[in-house]
Amino acid sequence: MPKYVDIHAHVNFTAFNEDRDEVIKRALEAGVWMMNVGTQKDTSQSAVDLANKYPEGVYAAVGLHPIHTSKSYHDKDELGPEGNEFTSRGEVFDYDFYKKLATDPKVLAIGECGLDYYRLEPETAVKQKEMFIKQIELAVELGKPLMLHIRQAYGEALEILKKYYSHHPGASVTPPRAGGEKIRGNVHFFAGTLDEAREFLDLGFTLSFTGVITFARDYDEIIRNTPLDMILSETDCPYVAPAPFRGKRNEPSYVSEVVKKIAEIKNLDLEKTKQALVKNAFRVFKLSPRY
Repeated sequence: MPKYVDIHAHVNFTAFNEDRDEVIKRALEAGVWMMNVGTQKDTSQSAVDLANKYPEGVYAAVGLHPIHTSKSYHDKDELGPEGNEFTSRGEVFDYDFYKKLATDPKVLAIGECGLDYYRLEPETAVKQKEMFIKQIELAVELGKPLMLHIRQAYGEALEILKKYYSHHPGASVTPPRAGGEKIRGNVHFFAGTLDEAREFLDLGFTLSFTGVITFARDYDEIIRNTPLDMILSETDCPYVAPAPFRGKRNEPSYVSEVVKKIAEIKNLDLEKTKQALVKNAFRVFKLSPRY
């Protein structure tokens, strides 16, 4: 069993091209398991390929990030130097492509998917919603959890989840699930309000937090008011390195700082917190030491 699980990393991104294996080895030696998350076809494929290089402790999520549903800004840490062929092309979600990828046993979730209205253009919201719903449908079909990316659109994302795919009282459509299982998942890098947090928790979604909680107090109230069994830890590396690594490239081994801060904010024993967050990750993503 690991000591920590980084449920949202991007060691598959170009920021790690020079030392990817060393970064993963450093994490595994520190007792950190990780899920590398895809953002479009290229990075989803690379996340699966990377997971299959390691017998245990490295996993993948596959999906289409909302910002990649239209042509968007170029992030060299994700896509490589300007002009690189791996660019944000304005991808249309290819259901069959992602379904084939997601049947790999090392793929634990669908996403990151959702809504991102930070750099929103008028026609973008409609595309984002369409692609989000398709990924929810894939998660339902395969019985895999969602890895949600939501920015400045928590209300609309909740509306979609409630209306179409949850066992919420207001649900108008309930697609078939094996054994009537609810759609489940995690809200990555949660930065909404306490009321929004409670709505996701009511739907059974966990919330995960990054290294930003080590240097910003904006998240303290939400963490204090979220049950321990509904919290997950992540790095979102290579971004938002925690204190004391601010300004450096983030990596999965730094997730220990996030867990330490969660324990501090909730005034809990560190060892108890570590064990609980690992247990949560195993439950949500149906992790197994077999892989």
